[in-house]
Amino acid sequence: MVQQVLYRALVSTKWLAESVKAKKIGPELRVLDASWYEPGRRSAQKEFLERHIPGASFFDIEECKDKSSPYELMLPSETHFADYVGQLGISNHTHVVVYDGDELGSFYAPRAWWMFRVFGHRTVSILNGGMKNWVKEGHPLTSQLNRPEPAVFKATLDKSLLKTYEEMVENMESKRFQVVDSRSEGRFRGTEPEPGKEGLEPGHIPGTLNMPFSNFLTEEGFEKSTEEIRNMFQEKKVDLSKPLIATCRKGVTACHIALAAYLCGKPDVAIYDGSWSEWFRRAPPEHKISEWHCHKA
Repeated sequence: MVQQVLYRALVSTKWLAESVKAKKIGPELRVLDASWYEPGRRSAQKEFLERHIPGASFFDIEECKDKSSPYELMLPSETHFADYVGQLGISNHTHVVVYDGDELGSFYAPRAWWMFRVFGHRTVSILNGGMKNWVKEGHPLTSQLNRPEPAVFKATLDKSLLKTYEEMVENMESKRFQVVDSRSEGRFRGTEPEPGKEGLEPGHIPGTLNMPFSNFLTEEGFEKSTEEIRNMFQEKKVDLSKPLIATCRKGVTACHIALAAYLCGKPDVAIYDGSWSEWFRRAPPEHKISEWHCHKA
């Protein structure tokens, strides 16, 4: 079998700074700020208007989602995604670089990276270290808004990178896919509360392994080395040669699992888009494992 050549998932702050300086931001290279924060904590849009990487556009994950779904941040339709990113000046020939402003260095950027990939766009990268390290290294910032010429983007959903509730239920029987949950150990086990929407208790899907997404990042906010990441999967007995599904609360930090595996040469990790938000509300009690009520008592 011919080894698939994978597009670079990460670009350095130095590389992007040189591209900005050389005025390469345009139809062939677009930069997106994909920041999102829990309401009341920080305002991603306000911060973007105040300062962002020169030439960047704001990728509003609240706008680029299925607004008819009762679950959080579900994927939009092909048409919705194509129209939205087309308005940001992105065509099928554009190299897209995404980043966010989270203090960890990366939080929502892998979700945006995965969204482009699930809609068939291969040339997408994440700014390694994020806005945190862009600022720390003294690279330029601006409040000037970039208004790119709209472009035509054709989206084709790659269903192999996406899993539904029904497929997750089927997998409980077939066990064809390994399933990894990227939330903190406390939320996974049910000893810490779930943030966000009220009524969502912590816990996990039976048979799921836990790999908190923040463990893939260094203290400085960069992705750990491929060797370190590969060792992390091995320690959890996750076999990267076999099918893998990632889950979390709402399909966001699960994309860190997909990114980590991609960096190890595995590009086919599927995301359970509804994740625990959907599973908790739809699955019968025996399919929800949690220490929550014992812990509360």
